[in-house]
Amino acid sequence: MDRNEQVLSLIGLCLRGRNLEVGEEPVEAVSRARDARVILLASDAAENTARRVQRFAETGQCVWLRVPFTKRELGQATGRGSAAVAAVTDIGLAVAVARRLAELDPEKYDEDLAKLELKAKRAAERKIEAARHEKNLRRGVKRPKKTDNEAESSPEARADHRKPTGRTPSGERRTEKAGSRPDSGRRKSGEQADTPRPGNGGAQRRPLRKSGSRPSKSNRPKPRGKANPYAHSRPVKKGKGSFRKKEG
Repeated sequence: MDRNEQVLSLIGLCLRGRNLEVGEEPVEAVSRARDARVILLASDAAENTARRVQRFAETGQCVWLRVPFTKRELGQATGRGSAAVAAVTDIGLAVAVARRLAELDPEKYDEDLAKLELKAKRAAERKIEAARHEKNLRRGVKRPKKTDNEAESSPEARADHRKPTGRTPSGERRTEKAGSRPDSGRRKSGEQADTPRPGNGGAQRRPLRKSGSRPSKSNRPKPRGKANPYAHSRPVKKGKGSFRKKEG
């Protein structure tokens, strides 16, 4: 088996593992979802197709390669009669395909292979970090507390130092504005106001009752009001043709 057949066999392996999308519409969908890792373009594809593939790669932030296979050869490897575009969605398989192509033409594919290897390294680091974090969650391990030097050098501490304070640049505290009330605190219980309240006819304010001096409900004086003129009247029978009860 020569190297070209090895690359095509690897592409077929990606298809069997469901890590390959074939056709412009599926490739565009995975590129917009940023699931594509490398886009493969046939050597005899049209220029319009090449421009669309370049736009797909920019949208999905991935690498695109023009492979040395025709649309017929790429279609046979993917189980179709013809295929101009295909996208590998697994980073490991994408690096393997790029490495096989770099063995065929190092000058053309070495730079793209380096990009894919860097992405694969970062993906492996993220995977290890996620597994470690999940393990710590299961064990209940928390992050260690920061030391004093780390806390002072953190951006949160620097932001706290920049918060405005109630002091002027000279170091003195800001005074109240003119016209503000000099005595804004609450008066103590039983303390009278020195000045009469406005709109009260000049009468002084009634002193507040001390706590615990309020009489009980039974000892309170009853309000003085007008006598009820119907206090000793006879009850009225309700219903049709109401009349007063006759004395029996």
